[in-house]
Amino acid sequence: MSKLKSWKELPIGGVILEAGSSLEYKTGSWRSQKPIINREKCVGCLFCWIYCPDSAIIRAEDGKVDVNYDYCKGCGICAVECPVHVIIMKEE
Repeated sequence: MSKLKSWKELPIGGVILEAGSSLEYKTGSWRSQKPIINREKCVGCLFCWIYCPDSAIIRAEDGKVDVNYDYCKGCGICAVECPVHVIIMKEE
């Protein structure tokens, strides 16, 4: 990512003007809590993957999930929606 812009250089409303550039905006540093997945007990239902608003849940090759902490904001929706309660939120 390039040098951060000052607030005076941002477009009105903070709109991202360049299509397809969301990967350049890592938002994981905003987080105060992070999800921890117990992969041993994960059943691979993918509810967390469906509900994650930032697409920070990654489908692994074994059918289970991991978290991309570069983009996870720590909202905890994945932990709330997990039907088998294998995701806990941990303070950072």
